[in-house]
Amino acid sequence: MRRESYEDRSVPAPLLARAFAALLLLLLLLPVKAQQAPRLIEVLAGHDSRYKIEGMSKPSITVTANEKILLRVTAIRAKQNNRDGSIHGFSLLRPKDHQPVPGWELLLKPGVQEFSLTAPAEPGEYQVVCTVICSEGHEQMNMKFIVEPEVKTESDSEINK
Repeated sequence: MRRESYEDRSVPAPLLARAFAALLLLLLLLPVKAQQAPRLIEVLAGHDSRYKIEGMSKPSITVTANEKILLRVTAIRAKQNNRDGSIHGFSLLRPKDHQPVPGWELLLKPGVQEFSLTAPAEPGEYQVVCTVICSEGHEQMNMKFIVEPEVKTESDSEINK
């Protein structure tokens, strides 16, 4: 008595071709932003108790609602630091009540750190503030963080139907 092996159960070529075509079509219909890597945003938290972004005299960050972000912060020690070794903070405050956005209360140690974050869903003009008393100039360590509405594309509408 002969046992049936896996090789004996071959799939007809037309069926394989259809399955491959369906998979390819599905991949083409996925929203482009779902396939993109997070956007890199680089910030310097300086020894002078200021946030800085290369090429900007007055730093601000503009993102799209729900955008995936890789925040890379280089923190340079000011005059003081917390007991846990944090030298600066990076906290995002909501526009309506100035309360911290969950997941956006970051403590910065000396050197370079990266944070994978998602922009808030609600558009508006948020504020970034330092939450570690780093020097006498600590109160001026802030910047704007603007969240623009998501732009829906035709492909997004087709997929959500």
